[in-house]
Amino acid sequence: MTVTKETVIGDILDEDFDVAPYFLEMGMHCLGCPASRGETIEEACAVHGTDPEELVSQLNAYFQNK
Repeated sequence: MTVTKETVIGDILDEDFDVAPYFLEMGMHCLGCPASRGETIEEACAVHGTDPEELVSQLNAYFQNK
């Protein structure tokens, strides 16, 4: 899987829920909430005041090394 800022969080979690800690580290503790699963990486990072490029990079590194 390749992740971009436009990738929907629910799609990422459906691909591999083991990435949940990356979201928890950015302060996104509501992963089970239907609204959060429908957000893009960019939208979630804007709400939580984090850098979407950093999260995208971490997620892509995870999926490449999987």
